[in-house]
Amino acid sequence: MTDTGQQRMGWGYFLLQLITIGAVYFLCSIPAAVIWGYVDASGEAAISSTGAAASVASSMAGALLVAWLWLRRDGAVAEAWNLRRPEDGWARTLLAAVVATIAIIGWFTLGAMLVDAIGLAMPDVVEVLGWVTQSQFHFILWIVLVALFAAGLGEELIYRGFLMDRLNRLQGLAGKAWPIILIQGVLFGLPHAYQGLGGVIITGVVGIGLGWLRYNRKGNLWALVLAHMAVDVIMMSLSYADKLGFMPAT
Repeated sequence: MTDTGQQRMGWGYFLLQLITIGAVYFLCSIPAAVIWGYVDASGEAAISSTGAAASVASSMAGALLVAWLWLRRDGAVAEAWNLRRPEDGWARTLLAAVVATIAIIGWFTLGAMLVDAIGLAMPDVVEVLGWVTQSQFHFILWIVLVALFAAGLGEELIYRGFLMDRLNRLQGLAGKAWPIILIQGVLFGLPHAYQGLGGVIITGVVGIGLGWLRYNRKGNLWALVLAHMAVDVIMMSLSYADKLGFMPAT
């Protein structure tokens, strides 16, 4: 990922792109929330597991469409969403993905300990994992729509693809690797505020690591996509196995 010959862009144009993507992401979540929404026993609005998965997937699909339109307008699709065959081959790419997967899962454990030690709120994913483990059907639904599509593929295309490409074209940021990596990491962590401050910090660090990996992989996204997919599939699978009683008691 370099800035050689890239078209520069202003901050206003950049913010317009982010706002439109965010707006479409939000709007695309509404139909699923309406179709599968309900009022619970306490009178609060709620959404079913199916609706939550469909909402996440439809939101990401809308965001990806708008991001693609902006990239296409600027002639930057191929560079931002580099999913071509890796220059150094698939073996090295898979190795990088495996190492990244292990590092991320290890960081989740260490990060949770550090967050707890400094007295911050621990990441709260109880509700999400409750949806994931509701039934075999819902487990598969969440794996396909969320772990593989919305998170594994979608978030990498949006954050490490679209966002890093845009930041690398901004006046004052172009070609500055670490500021770009840090900014996209922060922006990646903020939407995870539903997990509490601890979740924002832990996820933000993951985003920084994945941002560095994109530079290390010369802009190719495959190692990042595969690692992200693997982490989410593993975490959801462990949670489902625990519900089924396959995990040893602690």
